[in-house]
Amino acid sequence: MYRNFSRGSISSFAAYRSPLPLDIFSCSIPPSSEKDELHLTDGLSYNYNGRPLSAAALKALVEKKPELASECGATVQDVESGRATGLVFVSERENGLETLQVALCFNGNNKVMSLASIYGDGNFGGARMEDSGCIGGGFAPNADLSLIYVSTKKAVEKHRVSWTVVYRTSLETGKTEQLTPNGGFDLSPAVSPSGKRVAVANFSGNRWTGEIEHLKTDIVVMNVDRKAQGRMDRKVLIRDSGWPSWGSDNIIFFHRGSTNVDPDSGILITAWRVFRHDLNTNQTCLVTPENISAMTPAAINETKVAVATIRKRATRGIMSGQREELEYRHIEIFDFASPNNPPIKITQNINPQADFYNPFVLDGGRRIGYHRVRSDNMSQRQDGYGNVLRHFHKMQSPQKDVGLLRVSGMSPTISSDGSKLAFIDKFSSVWLADKHGLRLVWERSGGPTNSVLSAAWNQNPDKDILYICVGPPFKIRSPVEIYAISNASGSHPETKRLTDGGFNNAFPSSNPDGTELVFRSNRGQTTEGVGLRQMNLYIMQQDAHAGEGETYKDDGTVMKRITQGPWIDTHCQWSPRGDWIVFSSNRDKPSSAPFQGDMLGLDHYAIYLVMAADPSVVVRVVASGNAGSFNAGRVNHPVFSPDGRSIAFTSDLAGVPAEPISMSMLARTARTYDNVFFVDIDPEDICKNRDIKRFQRVTHSRYEYSMPAWTKFAADEPNNLWNICW
Repeated sequence: MYRNFSRGSISSFAAYRSPLPLDIFSCSIPPSSEKDELHLTDGLSYNYNGRPLSAAALKALVEKKPELASECGATVQDVESGRATGLVFVSERENGLETLQVALCFNGNNKVMSLASIYGDGNFGGARMEDSGCIGGGFAPNADLSLIYVSTKKAVEKHRVSWTVVYRTSLETGKTEQLTPNGGFDLSPAVSPSGKRVAVANFSGNRWTGEIEHLKTDIVVMNVDRKAQGRMDRKVLIRDSGWPSWGSDNIIFFHRGSTNVDPDSGILITAWRVFRHDLNTNQTCLVTPENISAMTPAAINETKVAVATIRKRATRGIMSGQREELEYRHIEIFDFASPNNPPIKITQNINPQADFYNPFVLDGGRRIGYHRVRSDNMSQRQDGYGNVLRHFHKMQSPQKDVGLLRVSGMSPTISSDGSKLAFIDKFSSVWLADKHGLRLVWERSGGPTNSVLSAAWNQNPDKDILYICVGPPFKIRSPVEIYAISNASGSHPETKRLTDGGFNNAFPSSNPDGTELVFRSNRGQTTEGVGLRQMNLYIMQQDAHAGEGETYKDDGTVMKRITQGPWIDTHCQWSPRGDWIVFSSNRDKPSSAPFQGDMLGLDHYAIYLVMAADPSVVVRVVASGNAGSFNAGRVNHPVFSPDGRSIAFTSDLAGVPAEPISMSMLARTARTYDNVFFVDIDPEDICKNRDIKRFQRVTHSRYEYSMPAWTKFAADEPNNLWNICW
């Protein structure tokens, strides 16, 4: 039963999360066809980032929880003989959390269990993200076999700092120890074959400086068991590297990115290569060719390694559906000892036009595991609109009085009476869901694609008006117009353009009465040399639904400017009481920060409040890093709680949760570090909300969570209130 959260629920959209579920498979080396592929999980939810469990580790789990084997018809003897095998992997089956599960496979049957069901929720409970499970220890009588993994369960108070810490949990006792030192942050742990050492990708200087794809990490090695080995012996081994994988206790494979400006497009492009490091000689050698991208290595032995490759950079983008075969991500095996031999192709024989991710080694190198999209649950629609099942997902919230929901559509917006949900699909169409079902209410015909940017309901539910923004995304100088869809939930919606003049107008929000509209625009430039790069906030007064048209005046009677300066003010929302407006701005960006051309800047954004009646009163509420510093981050898309006591937003406050290149659907503009947070504010005195430091984390995810909406309703079953299923 869904809890009745007293302060309502926050809804958000997980950008670049595959609309189709991911699942884990394996195949022989080399496979002859897709018939060689084996499914390694029970097929529930999203499953990825698998690693094998040794027979000894699986036996320890079965002895702790016999049902793991018995429900598959397996015994301890089956585990010891290798007839039953095990897997640890990430799954999203527990209230939308990305947490570790274990699976036992026997005679074609798969039994999956959560770690909490085996060891209790003391160490495996609460809101968190887990990743990169692997087995260490067992090398001495006093060294327990242990699960090594990443978790974000430990809260960090500092801004713009990763929460990813590596832990060790004894499979025998369930006792858990933190391996990452306090103040440090690690990713992608891998244990040596002896079980004695663990290699991690550590942020250089324990600092993340805003990298999107090519993280500045070093490979650090340390002991697995402090008690059995006397000390941790933690030290930096390889600079500028990530995703370690041990070929032996003396050999580590890893990937490394090289970022350069593409001469044709002028954008930064990262090429990835896989290398081999010898701990005895301290020699590092390139394994994969320089003319392809190769990442996420999985060592088979000291010379052979399975890697994911992209042999040609996609020109249309991974989400376009129009890629050449060489532009897909595939698994190949390279042999460092035989550089002149061609690599062994693995997944090209399974499906040449599909992406395969993050290989791992099974059966002593006889099989290769990976994850890919599973397309067996696509709905069969005949109207040409989105054949992917859509849902409203209930997710586990870390807050007792605030619920958390994920909608599978961009820019979710909920009417103030809670009866209607609207969202954007593929940047080109607007959908509405209510108790009567899901339906299309607006679609752009002709013109450029990817052009619907955001949606927002008028705060007065009696008006039944939905606002949308139409124009190219992220382009400051390009025109974007605001439209109003009247009678949006009725049988005959009517669309009217409200803005005029060819400016970049976006992110409208009405006052509580629904008569005025605040939005951002690059009109009325006053700063010499800034051109159309300046964006400020304006209020469309009197009857906002009439729009500008012939009645436009910039004298304060129809259009009122409430912020002014050579910066970008954006993502604005009117407070429930109508006295304040919250917005995001980079006005404290230092003059030395690089100019990003026609693109909307990514960094140096903070949240501000301005008094609607007296725009001279502006207060900075929360910044990501130190506002005004070169390393300041981003805080965007602020929204008020329905009671006006909090502001939710998306931000990089918690740093990077996983190596971005390992993720599916990675795009150049994807930011895998945006999660949802909120801060509590004083709703009576605006000046008491200056530079709030304490924040509450809402989502723990590797995906980019964006454009939250906060509704006062916490439905027991949201799919019944907003019938979003096809």
